[in-house]
Amino acid sequence: MPQGQGAPASPRAARSSRDRSSPAPAASPQPQILAPGSPESPVPRRGAVRASVPQKLAEALSSQYGLNVFVAGLLLLLAWAVHASGVGKSDLLCVLTALMLLQLLWMLWYVGRSTAHRRLIRPKDTHAGARWLRGSIALFAFITVILGGLKVGYFVGFSACLSATEGVFPVTHTVHTLLQVYFLWVHSKDIIQSFKTLERFGVIHSVFTNLLLWANSVLNESKHQLNEHKARLLTLGFGNITIVLDDHTPPCNCSPPTLCSAISHGVYYLYPFNIEYQILASTMLYVLWKNIGRNVDSHQHPKIQFKFHGVTAGSALGLAALAATIGVVVVYLVQIGRSKTKSESVLIMFYLYAATVLVLMGAVGLVGIWIYRLDEQSLDESKNPARRLDADLLVATASGSWLLSWGSILAILCAKARPAYTWYNLPYSVLVIVEKYIQNLFIIESTHREPGKLSDSIRTLRVVTICNGRDAPLASSRLKSGAAVGDDVAPQDSQMPPAIDGNMCPREGSGKGDKGLSWEGAQGPAGRPCFLRGNVKRSVLRNIAAFLFLCNISLWIPPAFGCRPEYDNGLEEIVFGFEPWIIVVNLAMPFSIFYRMHAAASLFEVYCKI
Repeated sequence: MPQGQGAPASPRAARSSRDRSSPAPAASPQPQILAPGSPESPVPRRGAVRASVPQKLAEALSSQYGLNVFVAGLLLLLAWAVHASGVGKSDLLCVLTALMLLQLLWMLWYVGRSTAHRRLIRPKDTHAGARWLRGSIALFAFITVILGGLKVGYFVGFSACLSATEGVFPVTHTVHTLLQVYFLWVHSKDIIQSFKTLERFGVIHSVFTNLLLWANSVLNESKHQLNEHKARLLTLGFGNITIVLDDHTPPCNCSPPTLCSAISHGVYYLYPFNIEYQILASTMLYVLWKNIGRNVDSHQHPKIQFKFHGVTAGSALGLAALAATIGVVVVYLVQIGRSKTKSESVLIMFYLYAATVLVLMGAVGLVGIWIYRLDEQSLDESKNPARRLDADLLVATASGSWLLSWGSILAILCAKARPAYTWYNLPYSVLVIVEKYIQNLFIIESTHREPGKLSDSIRTLRVVTICNGRDAPLASSRLKSGAAVGDDVAPQDSQMPPAIDGNMCPREGSGKGDKGLSWEGAQGPAGRPCFLRGNVKRSVLRNIAAFLFLCNISLWIPPAFGCRPEYDNGLEEIVFGFEPWIIVVNLAMPFSIFYRMHAAASLFEVYCKI
């Protein structure tokens, strides 16, 4: 309806006339006041706050439940280890079997419910449950199944004097292993959004059940190593610091003695793989627990691919270290305990070998950190439970070997008499502390680097433009066709080298005849040498990651298979006492062994990400 002359003006017309009469600057927008409950308001809605409170309570309750289960199980393990009255091995195995059966029921319920709703689209955590990680746990699980078969054979041989629980436990553990590997292979990336309270208790129960199984395996393996150490001390004449061997041997004879002896010895060579399987499964389940109810963005991260190209130097050096490790371990296990002279010789050999490897690892780690310091690439600070857990585990498990190293250093400094071979332990212990410090920095920074999303040629062209110091127009058609640089960037009288190698950097001509840019091996604006750009930088970092990966595997082998100078050195036992030092070694050694395998897994991920 048209408005008359005396009709009141509409709000829109009044606002437009007011804007025409007094124009406001364009850069100062009008403030907008949002209601506290509106979707655009930064203040969270009251309903959302109320909905998050039960989930926080469920997380706290489930974590406390898991910790209580773990503490009770650890006390039961300790009671059996010290031969407490009223606690036998059958009691311990009954509790562990009951925990595994409860986890089996929960996994069957979860798998059945997921299969019934398999058509529903569920959010996934792209960082959790990498393919190589699932492949590693499948390999360790296969060896764990073989270990279970050997334990069943051991039970059959000594069935006359063993309780039925010692036969039921390995069978239950085998079934538990097979179903858990399938569960982690299929559902490790799940972000659970339904039945969240129940699922929190189920997942955390699985985490601490695997941790108790890990502690049980560590205790059995430590008892075996301690018995061998005591036997070597008896051979060398140190009977005054030893006690009766604690081997828990059944009080009856095995029907085929040769077979039972082979089984009992073969079991302990498979324990290191079982230990790695249990701790790896618990870490994957913990990430699943942290992801319950988590809101993830729709951004798809690039897939990490393994490419064995341009890592000849790192792989060759790493394989050489691995071959040397196998030789050192064989000589160590054969010669240690034969005589005092042979024991001291193999200890010196081990310290020299380990110190050499640690020096090389620390040097290449410093080179990798230096390359990152010169790089201007932004860091990925997004929320990632898997990455945070990896970093926490690296630092936490490194403290085990740091404890042993500082104990050895104090023993050398405080001892009244120091044999010649013990001085080699001093640089070895210092290098262990420094190398793990450097390696942790390299791995943590590498995992926080954003993977390259551009091709190498486009990234190198951007570097060329920055080095030029001015805006160099690059035609998109030439970028798509793979051309190096346009005519307005390169000099007229010279041809520009291919930019895809990333090794050249433009420099302004300084002479009278230089009117354009000279393409020489210069340094960029951040002081980074041009030979560390593009594919060359990636090749160097991949060689570093490959070398460190193989070296960590090499340093995992000796303690995992019985080459432990912390037992055989003898100086620490004299300074601290036999039993206190043995307790420290038995507590710290599992973490030290796990650190090497976890560092190797993290370095493999770093290698695939570079």
